[in-house]
Amino acid sequence: MSQDIVELERRITAALDRIGQGLADLGPQAEVGAEAADGTEVEALKAALEDEKLAAAQLEERIKTLHARQDGKLAKMTARVEEQAAEMTKLDGELQRLRAANDQLRASNVALREANEQGVGDAHLINKAMQAELEGLRAARAADVTEAGTILSAMAPLLKDDEGEEA
Repeated sequence: MSQDIVELERRITAALDRIGQGLADLGPQAEVGAEAADGTEVEALKAALEDEKLAAAQLEERIKTLHARQDGKLAKMTARVEEQAAEMTKLDGELQRLRAANDQLRASNVALREANEQGVGDAHLINKAMQAELEGLRAARAADVTEAGTILSAMAPLLKDDEGEEA
């Protein structure tokens, strides 16, 4: 696209140079009067000027379209990055919860082992260990669900075609 723009700019510049050269050639004739100049050459120059004005207008429209498209894509990418950052924050929170539950489970298991070594089977410690294990399982499940959601949201744009419809 930028090569097209550069090519159109080059063509416009060349045409304007030709027009300027034509006007320079008409300089002495223009002083005498427009009726002394060759009418076909003036008409050709006017036609070339109109063609280049049209090309310049088309180039400006293309540039506007490209800017609008680029701004739209930039806005989509920014929104997508923000969504992914929020999902990563949520996933991090779930992983922190999982780590805390696992730490609690390890501590409960250590206390339970110590109680068993002393021959004292404490129902409270067994209950506490079971609760820690359940919390660890819940946290692992929540982390898995969050991770799956993050993966699905990252894959969703890949599964859509250019019009935004699912393939």
